[in-house]
Amino acid sequence: MTLADDRRVVVKTGGGDPELEAEGLDALREAGAPTPAVLGRTDALLVLEFVAGPENWNGLGRALAQCHRATSDRFGWHRDNLIASLPQHNDRADRWSDFYLEHRLTPLLPALPVQLRLRLEAAMTHRLPGLLDHDVRPSLLHGDLWSGNIVAGRWLIDPAVHYGDRELDLAMLDLFGSIPAAMQKGYDAVWPLDSGWQERRPALQLYHLLVHVQLFGSGYHRAVASRLDAIEA
Repeated sequence: MTLADDRRVVVKTGGGDPELEAEGLDALREAGAPTPAVLGRTDALLVLEFVAGPENWNGLGRALAQCHRATSDRFGWHRDNLIASLPQHNDRADRWSDFYLEHRLTPLLPALPVQLRLRLEAAMTHRLPGLLDHDVRPSLLHGDLWSGNIVAGRWLIDPAVHYGDRELDLAMLDLFGSIPAAMQKGYDAVWPLDSGWQERRPALQLYHLLVHVQLFGSGYHRAVASRLDAIEA
C-alpha cells in the first residue's frame, strides 16, 4: 500500500506475533543484514518498508557473513519465538550440541513415526554430539533462511532469530535447492566455513525437516531418513 507521503509499505496480518518478527528484523539489521525497516506494529499487524531489487547475491552473502560475526557468549535467545507457526524454544546453553539436540530436535520428535524416531534418537545419543561440536561461536542467525524469505536476491525477511552455529543458516538455504553461487562466493570472501561443514550439513538440516514434518506431514519422512543415512555412513 502507499502512504499519504507516497512511501510504499507492506502491511502483514495473521503471520504470527508481530513483536517477535519486528525484534528479529531489528536484530539482523543492527548486525549488518539487509532487512526492511519496521515502520510500525500493533498486536495484530506489522508495517514494513517496501523493498525491491536489483539482485545483489554477492552482497547478500557478504552481509550474512557479517551478521554471523555478531556473537553472544551462549547459544539461544533471551526468549522463545517462532519457526513458521511453531514455537521455537531458545533456553540458553553453553554447548551447541546441547542446545541443538535439546531445543531444536527433541521437541519435534513426537511428530515422527516410531522407527524413524528411534533412529534419530540413537543418532542424537551416539553420533550427533561429536559431529556437531567444533570450534563454533554462537552467531546471530536468521534462523529460517530459505528462498521464500529472501526478497529480490538482496533482502532478508521473516526471521526466527537466535544465536547458534552459523552453518545452520546455510544448511537451511541448501535444503530445498542450492545456495546461489554468487551468494556463497560473497559469504566465503568474508568468513569461510570451518573444515568439516560438509559432514555436518545433513545433521543441521534435520531441524527444518522436522519442522516440515510437523507442519506438512509424512511427505518429509524420506528426507529425514536420507539425512540419517548420511550421518550413519
